[in-house]
Amino acid sequence: MPKQTLAIVAEIMAVHSLPANSPIPSKVLQAPLFFIGKTAEELSVVVPETIAIDSDEFDGGWRALEVLGPLSLSMVGIMAGISAVLAQAKVSIFVVSTFETDFFLVKNASLESAVKALEQDGYTVIR
Repeated sequence: MPKQTLAIVAEIMAVHSLPANSPIPSKVLQAPLFFIGKTAEELSVVVPETIAIDSDEFDGGWRALEVLGPLSLSMVGIMAGISAVLAQAKVSIFVVSTFETDFFLVKNASLESAVKALEQDGYTVIR
């Protein structure tokens, strides 16, 4: 089976942490790309850095590598394979998923190392 193709998302992303009971800021819902996760302890929001929101913690400078899909939910090992390549290259990741695909966020400073490692392992990366 051929390895997946990934595409670099143009926007530089930020990860925000808010109190669990916080409302989702309306400008988040207007962003071209966003991810929201909630637990009993916190609300996490991933949005382009250009979307300023008031949060308890903020970590910016992330670039997203989208696994081009759609991927079937029954597919096995996609995330594990890509994660292993990036771990071997010492590239830290933050992963978010949708029904049809996965996004691997890497720090902007590590983007070229991530792309090089993935390409050397047989993945295609669209810039």
